[in-house]
Amino acid sequence: MPLLLRRTMPLWILLLFIGAAALLASLRQPPEKKAETESLPVVEVMAIEKSAHQVQLRSYGVVKAKHSTQLVAEVSGRLVELSPKFVRGEWVKQGDILARIEPADYQADLMQAEANLAQAQAQLEEEIARGKVAEREWQGVLDGIPPELGLRKPQLAKEQANVRSAQAGLARAQRNLERTVIRAPFDGLIVARDVDLGQYINVSNQLGEVQGSDIAEIRLPVPPEDLEFLQDINGAEVVLTQVLADRELTWPAKLVRSEGVVNDENRMVYLVAEVRDPYGLVHDRVHPLKFGSFVNARIAGQYIDDLVNLPRHAVRNERVTVIKADNTVELRNVHVVRADLEQVYIQGGLEEGERISLSAMDSVDIGRKVKVLGEEPAPDAAGAAQLAISGAQ
Repeated sequence: MPLLLRRTMPLWILLLFIGAAALLASLRQPPEKKAETESLPVVEVMAIEKSAHQVQLRSYGVVKAKHSTQLVAEVSGRLVELSPKFVRGEWVKQGDILARIEPADYQADLMQAEANLAQAQAQLEEEIARGKVAEREWQGVLDGIPPELGLRKPQLAKEQANVRSAQAGLARAQRNLERTVIRAPFDGLIVARDVDLGQYINVSNQLGEVQGSDIAEIRLPVPPEDLEFLQDINGAEVVLTQVLADRELTWPAKLVRSEGVVNDENRMVYLVAEVRDPYGLVHDRVHPLKFGSFVNARIAGQYIDDLVNLPRHAVRNERVTVIKADNTVELRNVHVVRADLEQVYIQGGLEEGERISLSAMDSVDIGRKVKVLGEEPAPDAAGAAQLAISGAQ
């Protein structure tokens, strides 16, 4: 091989590779240009439906017995008997004996009162007889009217007063003897007992507490402005709810009155709801409504026509985000009739079938294009033209 060829061989190899690379580059197709797509925010929408809604006032409260009585001693003495029912958590009937104070002294007082009455009655009978004798003696007097003292009328009135006094003493002794027996004032639940057997009891000592089982009361705070949505406070339906072990328990109740003043501390008006037979002692209940329970309440208010009910988060500053037919954004002012923790009631400003955005967007620009969740986007004009050209080829 000639010397010149050997020396130029690397150059020829380099030129060969450059030519091959140029050939390959000329044969490669240029990358297809894709139309730039705009990233649109995805929103969830709901369609507007107008209907007559019953306004529900939300509240809460603690269940308490309507009747609750502190048992106190009306006589003094040693406690000699306690009923097995006189313990916390036991149910009692009206008239059940709960405790007994030693009655011996009061039995003696009763016997003394009976004796005093018998003595007073005997003296009255004696005085009546004396009066009759005096009247016969005056019958022989021909002129003048016999004086009352001569007929012993003052003495008769005194003995009659003594009898009435003795009767009153007997009635008092009988009541005191009866008061040695402590009875349940009504059907209810024993919630406290503050005495024990053998303890000496003075008058007005607290013995325990009974709560009536017939009616439960719940005080429900409501803003004063919400009262306009109640047609009639007395008799309005209330639904009480309580979540227990992943279950929502409900009880029907009724409003019975308003306390009629605005509370100084929380600026609320308190409505009172009642539940009859909360423990189901008369009528069977699957779940008793126990005293002391915390419950939520829904108070049935007025029906208002052409209302739109939206989740609270969909309305901000009395404005909603409307998604128009071309998926552009419009901010619209609406009239909020009332709002609670969960719902907003709107009247006017929205038309049937319009779509409201339920999704929060970083910025809401009027006319901004969005993508509706679950809806296939319609191709734009450029995209449709490209599809037409591709189909023609």
